Amino acid sequence: MKESVNYLLLRFEEGTLSGAETEELMGLLERDETEISDAIAAMIAAQSPATVEPERWAPVLEKILSVDRKAPQRRLLMPLFRWAAAAVILITLSVGGWLYFSGGPDRGSDKARYANDVPPGGNDAILTLADGSEISLTDAGRGKLLETAGVSIVKLADGQLVYTANAEPENTATPTYNTITTPRGGQYQVNLPDGSKVWLNAASSIKFPTSFAQQKERRIELSGEAYFEVAKNKKQPFKVLTSSAEKDRNQEIEVLGTHFNVNAYNDEPETKSTLLEGSVRVSVPVSGAVVQLVPGQQSVMKNGLLQTVNVDTEEAVAWKNGNFIFAGEGIESIMRKISRWYNVEVVYQGKIQPNNYIGTVSRFSDVSEVLGILELTKAVHFKIEGRRITVMP
Repeated sequence: MKESVNYLLLRFEEGTLSGAETEELMGLLERDETEISDAIAAMIAAQSPATVEPERWAPVLEKILSVDRKAPQRRLLMPLFRWAAAAVILITLSVGGWLYFSGGPDRGSDKARYANDVPPGGNDAILTLADGSEISLTDAGRGKLLETAGVSIVKLADGQLVYTANAEPENTATPTYNTITTPRGGQYQVNLPDGSKVWLNAASSIKFPTSFAQQKERRIELSGEAYFEVAKNKKQPFKVLTSSAEKDRNQEIEVLGTHFNVNAYNDEPETKSTLLEGSVRVSVPVSGAVVQLVPGQQSVMKNGLLQTVNVDTEEAVAWKNGNFIFAGEGIESIMRKISRWYNVEVVYQGKIQPNNYIGTVSRFSDVSEVLGILELTKAVHFKIEGRRITVMP
């Protein structure tokens, strides 16, 4: 067990702990907090013997708290302070449980800094038809929205938008296109005319033909982030095109039938395509680079370079499952996710230390709860004013 603990803590330090390894570390923490604490202390002593001050970090380690595990989606383990900082804070949190140290978080000061709260995002999207007219899918009632170009468009009771091709589609030489766009703070699910399912994250859009019936391939365009479950059709390959202001980040993904996630936000430094099931081929037109992914792999494209890495797919699709999962993630990356989902502006004040965070928290909490959990680390603090969040050391 000691070797396993040391291995997980080393991965924790490096910021490379996967979601599955996070769960393993959490399980070990539940079963034997003493061994985890001893291992942390040993690593601190070994790597920074001249600066270790037991009276500073021992009380923190003693306050590692294990609480009710009935709501794992609200559990958070963070941050990844470097051992050389002579302090490691492990936090586990669930419904009804808080970790208090130095008297616990000052909720009074929260009220002063949190002038207001911001609720989480929800189902919200705009459907743009071929003629340019728009339909608010949030305001539209359930049932058939319209029937056009041999396709009926229906909004289900749970909010899904379903395209169904008629038995005898119209014979049109030029395909017509629809676009579904989610705003900041929105998400939406759509069933395409071929039966493929698409989940759109906040600040994203897909453009697709209203019918694939007379086309050699099923081609759609994506901006932002989406998760796909593609209906199998060997005669009609399914292709996803992503574009960016940086031309060397444009890519094409070709599949037959598979489950995958694509993160292609313009404000992210990389475009990531993660495969959960099946097989996909990712290509970059500018450089000619091509990679073939198998389940559990992710292609990462940056500056025209394309590489493949093995990943925990749970992290990539956490947003679809209603969670934020941070796996060795910096505060700026975390705040970009929060900004999109809560539709808030984020500004930085002062010098923020470059810590990495790891853990899980529900996307359906008010923003103050997410920020309050991050503040428990004492590494970062926040101020909410209207729809602006100020990040402070």
